[in-house]
Amino acid sequence: MKNPFQSVRLFWSEVIVELKKASWPTRSELKESTIVVIIGILILGCYVSVVDFSLFQVLNLFTSWVRPVVG
Repeated sequence: MKNPFQSVRLFWSEVIVELKKASWPTRSELKESTIVVIIGILILGCYVSVVDFSLFQVLNLFTSWVRPVVG
C-alpha cells in the first residue's frame, strides 16, 4: 500500500520548487500596483454610484406618473 504522506510531501516539495521559479514584484512595484488598483476601484465606485442614483431618479419619475394621486 502506498504511503499517503509521501504523496503530500512530494506535492509540497513541487509547490516550493515552482514558487522559487516565479518572479515576485519588488516593494516599489507592489506599491505602485496597489495605488493603481485603489484608484481604479474609486473610479469604478463613483461611476456605479452615479449610474445607480440616476436610475433611481428615473424610476421614481416613472412611478410618480403611474401612481394614482390620492387626495
